[in-house]
Amino acid sequence: MEAAGGLCAVCGSRRVVSHAELETLAIAHLDCDAFYASVEKRDRPELRDRPLIVGGGVRGVVTTCCYIARTFGVRSAMPMFKAKALCPEAVVLRPDFPKYRLESRRVMTAMRDLTPLVEPLSLDEAWLDLSGTTRLHGAPAAVVLARLQGRIEREVGIAVSIGLAPAKFLAKIASDLDKPRGFAVIGRAEAKSFLAPRPVSILPGVGPVFAQGLARAGFAMVGDLARADPRDLARRFGGAGPRLASLAQGLDARRVDPVSPRKSISAETTFDEDLASIVELEDRLWPLCETVARRMRAESTAGSVVTLKLRRPDFQIVTRRRSLDAPTQTAKTLFAASRALLRGEGSGGAYRLIGVGLSDLEPAGGGADDLFGGSESRALIGERTADSLRERFGDAVLVSGRSLGAGAKRPLPR
Repeated sequence: MEAAGGLCAVCGSRRVVSHAELETLAIAHLDCDAFYASVEKRDRPELRDRPLIVGGGVRGVVTTCCYIARTFGVRSAMPMFKAKALCPEAVVLRPDFPKYRLESRRVMTAMRDLTPLVEPLSLDEAWLDLSGTTRLHGAPAAVVLARLQGRIEREVGIAVSIGLAPAKFLAKIASDLDKPRGFAVIGRAEAKSFLAPRPVSILPGVGPVFAQGLARAGFAMVGDLARADPRDLARRFGGAGPRLASLAQGLDARRVDPVSPRKSISAETTFDEDLASIVELEDRLWPLCETVARRMRAESTAGSVVTLKLRRPDFQIVTRRRSLDAPTQTAKTLFAASRALLRGEGSGGAYRLIGVGLSDLEPAGGGADDLFGGSESRALIGERTADSLRERFGDAVLVSGRSLGAGAKRPLPR
């Protein structure tokens, strides 16, 4: 709503946020607007007024796109051929993830200057908890967040949207209400009525399949869940029932956790032409394993669950998993496990994409440095040595023979 006076007394903005609970709410979600595209437009001013798509090659998918491109119907995860058909005049750029990670750190640093309670969800979004910081900053959380919004725009050169609410999932919903450069509030008083007419898919943890199951059971809208007996929801949906009942009331007991662990590390690549040969697929799989393993070592992390991802020409996704006997951070072990999963598919036809990841992560142990401690230890020593050489002389200084396989491309990290 417009406040009296119409302009902000501090910055002169015509966009004014007014809410009865504005000075008491402290949980926020910050989301960078079209992050990758915004960074590219910042660095290439000539693209400012042009539709921009950041994504893979001819047969890849849209990683993100600017708001101009979105007016043509382009969306993230859309096949590139479809995006180009909708917006043929768009400029298409390959993702530059090292640059995006650098800019992400600048945004996260600005948030951590305000509170240690920052929980990143990805490179371009995070929750903040500013509870108890009013005296420290001399202003309530809403004012501090507005200042943060301006600081990021001045120092990083990109716009962000902010949602402010009494709970994490409400703050995340709010940050998407007024994009770009938005600031939206959902208070305790209206949370239940705000959620009631919205589809159950708006709730965290309710994916497309679960949403369909809820709809078949008569719970298509959040209000349907809010009116249900929590005991009935528990009988129908097990442990998810009580959680759905709470969320439908606008309640979320989760705290902002600054040390929330990463769940997985993965990489994938889309082919220019469908591949059916197991040998050719393995050639593409190896550099993905190298990418994942290098990131694992860089973060001193090991994983014990290997996931292989394949996408068929009709965009159907095939996922296979295998648990290892012990956590790993080597490309050698990751490739051996994922290759076995790939061969297990046999002659499964052609594929347009392959990906691999490690999950069930834990801090890497220090016991793998013994040269005579087994093949995993020897592989780790060799791969760490390769990391050091690449860091010092560049990636091209060492290239494995397998990476030179038929047309292998550099993977896109996730």
